[in-house]
Amino acid sequence: MSRKIIYIINPVSGTRSKINLREIIEAKTKEKKIPYHIFPSVANGDYSFLIPVINEEKISDVVIAGGDGTISQVVGSLMNEKVDFGIIPCGSGNGLALAAKILKQPGKALDIIFNGKAIETDGFIVNNYFACMLCGIGFDGKIAHEFSKQQKRGLASYAKLVSKHFFSAAPYNFLIEANGLSFSTEAFFISIANSNQFGNNFTIAPKALLADGLLDVVIAKRTAKPLLVFNVVKQIMSGKVRDIKNSLDHPVIYFQTEKIRIENLNEALMHIDGDPAETPRTIEIEIKKKCFRLIQPA
Repeated sequence: MSRKIIYIINPVSGTRSKINLREIIEAKTKEKKIPYHIFPSVANGDYSFLIPVINEEKISDVVIAGGDGTISQVVGSLMNEKVDFGIIPCGSGNGLALAAKILKQPGKALDIIFNGKAIETDGFIVNNYFACMLCGIGFDGKIAHEFSKQQKRGLASYAKLVSKHFFSAAPYNFLIEANGLSFSTEAFFISIANSNQFGNNFTIAPKALLADGLLDVVIAKRTAKPLLVFNVVKQIMSGKVRDIKNSLDHPVIYFQTEKIRIENLNEALMHIDGDPAETPRTIEIEIKKKCFRLIQPA
């Protein structure tokens, strides 16, 4: 089948200048003699306006030059169309791209798009929102909300915010239902991951895979702050996934599930794929198995 590509460029994601990105995309795509269109990202995150273009022009690929938030918005809008999705990583964390071993350099990312293989990949639904890789509730949700207000993006800005808020962070109360069990806990954060990447090569859920049909849930329970860091790092290094019953007595609860319901009793802040999200009292999250095709290295 002949290919035809739509590129979507987020001009404000990440830290790197996009001045030459369009030129690189155009030059390499013309070199491959592949017809293409380029669109800017949209603020409301709804890309359904591209559906008529995809159908009328028989678009084969949609390539997103942006970060994880833009990727989840585009895929969430277009995953029911018969297209493959590609990534040119341009975000602050690039968690999905790193998990899929997609290189950050635009030229090399484009080589993967032209020569790679489209692999069926999971996503998940957070209430009514689509996510590709990670939802965080609690401390990292608060940091995501603060990070979105920063003029300077990138790892240094994120680390500065973590340092600023770490010792003042308070635990939150949650009621959780998963795998047929219910339990309550005080926790600094809950991460629900489809990807082993938090971003910037930091692993939060080491056993998470992009297409295993499972969500990895990591809950950092209330403890002394120095022990919190130690316990999280220890859990990440060990990579042990437990069933819920065997996990509850540990300082970091780590289990896998297809769906989870969280009563967010203190209305802890939340992010979806790094972007701040509204803070609901009840959060229902469910895996959406093999719902889109992501172009990855062959």
